[in-house]
Amino acid sequence: MKVGILGGGQLARMIALAGYPLGIRFIFLDPSLSACATTLGDHLHGDYHNETLLAELAKRADVVTYEFENVPANVADFLAAHTSVYPAPNALAIAQDRLVEKNFLNDIGIPTAPYKPVESLASLQQAMQQIGYPAILKTRTQGYDGKGQSVLRSAADLHSSWQKLDGLPAIVEGFVNFTREVSIVAVRSVSGELAFYPLSENVHREGILRVSESCDNDPLQSKAQDYVTTLLNELHYVGVIALELFEVNGELVANEFAPRVHNSGHWTIEGAETSQFENHLRAILDLPLGSTAAVGRTAMVNFIGGKPENEQVLAIENTHLHLYGKAPRKGRKVAHATIRTATQEALHPLKKKLIDLANEADNS
Repeated sequence: MKVGILGGGQLARMIALAGYPLGIRFIFLDPSLSACATTLGDHLHGDYHNETLLAELAKRADVVTYEFENVPANVADFLAAHTSVYPAPNALAIAQDRLVEKNFLNDIGIPTAPYKPVESLASLQQAMQQIGYPAILKTRTQGYDGKGQSVLRSAADLHSSWQKLDGLPAIVEGFVNFTREVSIVAVRSVSGELAFYPLSENVHREGILRVSESCDNDPLQSKAQDYVTTLLNELHYVGVIALELFEVNGELVANEFAPRVHNSGHWTIEGAETSQFENHLRAILDLPLGSTAAVGRTAMVNFIGGKPENEQVLAIENTHLHLYGKAPRKGRKVAHATIRTATQEALHPLKKKLIDLANEADNS
């Protein structure tokens, strides 16, 4: 069995590492010669729009998936005409446009922050009369890890923030006064089998995920599952999906969804019976899904920009290090580590040590 993956970054790498014990082999299409996943399979080197390479990928792969949502939707459509593509291109198209995504979530009964589309400085000024301050201005497309975003704290911020977008279609969203950020990672197979991981509680800084912690038996688990079940079924979705949420006064408000394996689910590699990466493969190949039950208490810490020495990380008890094989660069995810313990009380002091190391590496 051979799985094709659009993209060759760390998510593709972790999918492949999960698939090798199952006898699955991989072929990656990625424009970068240094893409970190490509040592784990065949590499089709070239642009995502190269129809010759796309045809070869469709011919050689039994099924195709993707590791990030900025793969052009028309590329997924082209492949879907020649082979099975999961998740289906419609999920990709919705997730790529923040306005389309927000409209879709609201239409299926999943609440979001207030938002307005903006096409000009004048329309932004008008929208702010309804949205109010503070707010956040975002490009509708191509935004991830805090890119293409500006915080609006007063009318004085409007002109410069709009200029930074350089005319790109945008959306302005009201700030959510949240208690915490959470996400639910779920999976749906070709046959419609569903499974849900425990909620992840997440900490972001500068728009980039820094820490995720598993929250077994969380009081909002049921509500999150209801929302993501609606999302999965409405999309006729196959594979792993992540729904990012804010807790507001004991309720959940959606931020966005990611039609792929997700950074906030990395803790599942050591912290769940079956990782999100293995379950993604099981889902798209229509194999029985594995248990998503938590194993102890687990936290994941991202290393952004740079990483500590391996010895420093591994000296922390119960810690597992995952290197991506990527060169250090400001704002770039280069590795992560997870800590798993029997109790939350045991987890937190070890998590703090790991966060301190991550902060030192990020500032160096």
